[in-house]
Amino acid sequence: MIYEMRVYRCVPGRLPALLNRFNTITLKIWERHGIKQAGFFTTLIGESNQELTYFLAWESLADREKKWNAFAADPEWLTKRAETEKDGAIVENVSVQMLTPTGFSSVQ
Repeated sequence: MIYEMRVYRCVPGRLPALLNRFNTITLKIWERHGIKQAGFFTTLIGESNQELTYFLAWESLADREKKWNAFAADPEWLTKRAETEKDGAIVENVSVQMLTPTGFSSVQ
């Protein structure tokens, strides 16, 4: 199992819009594509309170490529994303890291 950590830094004031989009749109589309989330977090104390950090669990890099590409091209996702950004961009930038658990991790 590999894990993907994604950190979305929002345009100031747009974090609520991003959280709403995940809650009402994105997760349902991910479910259809078999994308498994492993946790979502907002920053309580840190550099910015305008960030959403989340983890995805993948069987392999090939699994990730297949499912993520299908999601990224999903017509419903493209339409809904555009609708949610009609008042402007939500995300300023995205940081992505692919992680593997250590032998002593509580997750494998």
